[in-house]
Amino acid sequence: MKSLQQYSIPFTGLKTGTHEFEFEVDDAFFNEFEYSLVKNGKLKVKLDLEKQETMMILHFHISGEIKLACDVCLANYPLQIEIKERQIAKFTGQEDLEDDTEEIIVLKRNESEINIASLIYEYINLAAPYISRCEDEGNTRWCDSEMIEKLKQLAPGPKEVIEEEIADPRWEALKNIKK
Repeated sequence: MKSLQQYSIPFTGLKTGTHEFEFEVDDAFFNEFEYSLVKNGKLKVKLDLEKQETMMILHFHISGEIKLACDVCLANYPLQIEIKERQIAKFTGQEDLEDDTEEIIVLKRNESEINIASLIYEYINLAAPYISRCEDEGNTRWCDSEMIEKLKQLAPGPKEVIEEEIADPRWEALKNIKK
């Protein structure tokens, strides 16, 4: 978690107004999260922090490339992503017992910095598709064509329609009712 310290922003010394921050996200970032869907990538994070008297508004712009495993051929392939998100961080007194919500992060008055690593991680993982596939299976340089051929060999053939002979004559009588 020591490598995630670079994603901490000390906000106590910042004046009211907008401040820009830039961060790099690479493989070391994703290695800090054990069960991450995304294991590799190279992204740039541009953060506009708008500090006000009672809150901060964080505008994230994340762009770059992540590597995902194809659900069909299991090969790694790159995926370009572009993310724009907004998060609000609200200052509260110590007597307030409000908890964080999806829209608002609650910061106590005695806190002096905010770590945005978990927010970046969440936004990137939410941008990854639910079903991950190579763009054009079997025809791209990333797709594992050997795996596709093996899957085609092992796939069951077209379903054959087999009409069973009806042994019971009562069913024949019922069949004629339709006509």
